[in-house]
Amino acid sequence: MKFYDRQTQINEIQRIQELAFTDFSKMTVVTGRRRVGKTSLISESLSRSTYHASEIPTLYLFVGRTSEGLLCRQFAEEATRTLGVLVPSEITSFGTLFRMLMEIAQTRKYNLVLDEFQEFMNINQSIFSDMQNYWDQYRRTSKMNLLISGSVYTLMHKIFEDKGEPLFGRADNIIRLKPFDIRTLKQIMTDHNPSYSNDDLLALYSFTGGVAKYVEYFCDSKALTVNKMVNFMAREDSPFIEEGKNLLITEFGKNYGTYFAVLGAVA
Repeated sequence: MKFYDRQTQINEIQRIQELAFTDFSKMTVVTGRRRVGKTSLISESLSRSTYHASEIPTLYLFVGRTSEGLLCRQFAEEATRTLGVLVPSEITSFGTLFRMLMEIAQTRKYNLVLDEFQEFMNINQSIFSDMQNYWDQYRRTSKMNLLISGSVYTLMHKIFEDKGEPLFGRADNIIRLKPFDIRTLKQIMTDHNPSYSNDDLLALYSFTGGVAKYVEYFCDSKALTVNKMVNFMAREDSPFIEEGKNLLITEFGKNYGTYFAVLGAVA
């Protein structure tokens, strides 16, 4: 499925990128529920940028659930490959790695994308204080376009909007990405099923809520009538089968077992 909508958000990301490369480093935070299209939005915004990728590289780092040392080794290898600057793989602290990335940005412009940023809460919460320290120290002498995304809204809100947190007030803009509206779903239907009925459109909205990834599932499988959508969702290997459980686990965090027990008792 091609990229739809989001022009307002793309314009804002590109506006801040321009400021980062002409003035000094800027930070953009993109939040929104799981599967709503945050990573795709960032990727599309940078691909449409007036800055050519060969001149302004993009360093993409995915924060997975693993040890800080292993993450730093993976990040160092990716940074060395993308930026063409040796970043020692012996670094075991993300704070140290971030300081080095800020120092690199003093001599060259680049985009840094940190995806699933809230996972640092489970890895080492002192990372946020380290980032605040080095961001405040190097921000005005460097030209980094820092884009941060996260799928757990409660944690992202706490990290960037809680006055007691180190990174409060550091983001130049917080983009709260929402699902597609009806107008966009109509456009998608017109492109993929021109003869759609009102019932088909209602079903697409009801089953997906406008969440980009769910809409993509139906489009890629050419299941855009009511019956085909129902059959796709109900089949044995459907990606929708475990999605509710996975979404709850993501939101509840490591204590999800307790919440699941309560839900089970209620049920």
